[in-house]
Amino acid sequence: MEEDKYVKTMKSYPFTLSDAEVTEKVNKLIAEKMEENRSVELYRKLYSCIDLTTLNTTDTKESLWKFTDKVNNFDGAHPEVDNVAAICVYPNFTATVKEALTADVKIAAVAAGFPSSQTFTEVKIAETALAVADGADEIDVVMNVGLFLGEEYEELCEELTEIKEACRHATLKVILETGALHTAENIHNASILSLYSGADFLKTSTGKGYLGASPEAVYVMCRAIKSYKDKTGRKAGVKISGGVVTTEDALKYYTIVKEILGEEWCNNTLFRLGASRLADALLSEMQDQ
Repeated sequence: MEEDKYVKTMKSYPFTLSDAEVTEKVNKLIAEKMEENRSVELYRKLYSCIDLTTLNTTDTKESLWKFTDKVNNFDGAHPEVDNVAAICVYPNFTATVKEALTADVKIAAVAAGFPSSQTFTEVKIAETALAVADGADEIDVVMNVGLFLGEEYEELCEELTEIKEACRHATLKVILETGALHTAENIHNASILSLYSGADFLKTSTGKGYLGASPEAVYVMCRAIKSYKDKTGRKAGVKISGGVVTTEDALKYYTIVKEILGEEWCNNTLFRLGASRLADALLSEMQDQ
């Protein structure tokens, strides 16, 4: 039986490192390169790459309005630091944030059956389209990990392609849920299939129920993004989320992205941190220094 185009696509971007070799390379990279990036200027840049997020069962229109007001007021309170890149919310709050937002900040909505992705494709498409219609600039969706692990690549890729079409002008960030993929090879193949299906960004994790971001996962994702760009000419961004809390975490991930993808990725058009607690940590670090 002839291999389908999805298997051929994965094979055309071979990944030969074992999990242990990935860990070794990541540890060496961080040990050699991280300290040279440490500076107040970098902390300012990292702050501007944050997707400030509230994804709580208890979110209300009032709490979202107050959350957005904090972003609106940031410019006046901290004129020396650029504001966050985006506010990330559940899709039903997109219109509330759109109404409340006065700062020059994007609106990102999680959609398509977040966080499990276990619902009908038609529901995912409708939810994505409704969020865009309500004003979302960016859509964060979870790749259907079950389809990937079951090797149902055609269904997986066709679904992501349809979601991408429903995004219209909005940026599509595909969450791989790397903690559920377990191996470097799986993470690399999932990255390639997501890029092939139109992802504008690859994102590590939902932060809901699985291990969040890891340096190894980000290293592998960046390798996939680089390979895809080298072959197709298309750049995709990378978003790190799930357990990114301290300035050390952020510095570590920034270093990996910079070393694998280069300086051109080190801005909020191609690099994001989904980490609300990190915002306060970075401000505190800047004030201390």
